[in-house]
Amino acid sequence: MTAPARAAPADDAPADDGSGYATPTITLSAVRLGGAVGAVDDPTVTADVTQAGVPDGFLRLRVVASSDPAVADVADVRQTRTPDGDRELSVRARGRGYTDLTVEVTGRGGETATTTLSYAASARVADSLGTRYLTGSSDASAAVDVGGGHALVADDESHVLRLYDRSRSGGPVRTWDLGPALGSGKEADIEAATRVGDTIYWTGSLGNDKDGTYKADRDTVLTTRVTGSGAATEITFGAAHQGLREDLIAWDTAHGDRYGFAAGTAAGQVPRRVDGFDVEGLEFAPGSTTTAYVGFRAPLAPAVPGGKALLVPVTNLDEVLAAGEEPVFGEPIEMDLGGLAVRDIKKNARNHYLILAGSCAADDDSDPYALYQWDGVPGHAPRKRADLPTTDPGAWESIVAVPDLRGRGARVQLITDNGASDLYGDGVEAKDLAHPEWKKSRSAWFTLR
Repeated sequence: MTAPARAAPADDAPADDGSGYATPTITLSAVRLGGAVGAVDDPTVTADVTQAGVPDGFLRLRVVASSDPAVADVADVRQTRTPDGDRELSVRARGRGYTDLTVEVTGRGGETATTTLSYAASARVADSLGTRYLTGSSDASAAVDVGGGHALVADDESHVLRLYDRSRSGGPVRTWDLGPALGSGKEADIEAATRVGDTIYWTGSLGNDKDGTYKADRDTVLTTRVTGSGAATEITFGAAHQGLREDLIAWDTAHGDRYGFAAGTAAGQVPRRVDGFDVEGLEFAPGSTTTAYVGFRAPLAPAVPGGKALLVPVTNLDEVLAAGEEPVFGEPIEMDLGGLAVRDIKKNARNHYLILAGSCAADDDSDPYALYQWDGVPGHAPRKRADLPTTDPGAWESIVAVPDLRGRGARVQLITDNGASDLYGDGVEAKDLAHPEWKKSRSAWFTLR
């Protein structure tokens, strides 16, 4: 992160221009801030102001100018005091875009100093009141509830796991970089995760990249161990397995190329099409800690528009990771999700499953998404519980946790992958933004009918 902006003299002693008072200083906790039109609980920055020989309470802090008042004007900045006595600045966005806000401190003797807070605002979304933004990354791809109102979130563009407060907008509470443990500086394209006890299983997409090129890092399944909960959560690396893709191809080939895995992973074959190969779901079978369902975004079964979604059981996933055993595959499960594929799958302690269903094609904000309830039993049909809105940027990507699904009115929190979104109207995809403070994914709550 860029170092906090300081408007202070270059030498150690505060400047004195003859007025008898030193030049004040101002330090922001961050020099960039992101927000959204209509948002609730947007991130804030704190300002530390000082003047030699003058109590901080006598110093006046205010925003005196905005480079684009249509995004946020001077009057849109609110100043409050935290319980620790810090001065906290929040911004109410007027419109999408960027603006530089000039922050000024005035001390005794009329002495002043200024610094700049660079602000970016994304557009209003549906249900702004229930929306929160996870900043620091735009490509949220898998989430696991770790209790205490917090969740671990993976990013399909890096090996970093981030711990977020589920109720608030803002940056991660903590981060862990799994790259050194995996021995790679490239990304595993983590797309799904599930938890059994203190072990979290994570899987890469296993497919080619968007250009149809094989990347070995994507062919990774790994585990992490969790201790603690909430903000005190700790993560340690467990084990990693590479080669599940090849095992799936061999298994499918031995069964008459039933799903076309070999063709779907061929050189030049893009993964996200009805006859492609791309994994985006992982969850264990009812009551099992050994058999896991691998959920496919592609292919459909059969590989035609309107085909069924596909799950392939791995009956010994625990030993594949713990002891390096060869994976054993069970009978595939095909289910009707209205022509949609698996984008995430999760269950609760009652073995109530939710399936986040979406298009197998490349991400598009207008693609349909839906939530289906299932009992985890092969041959039993899932039931649609909700259609998801598609008017706002981002692809619905992750279920945080599954509530009790008996009856109506259960609420579930979902997270979007905003990596391909133009959040600020400048034509730049969020994943390519230069500053992490402006990268963000979105979480929202939905009531199931």
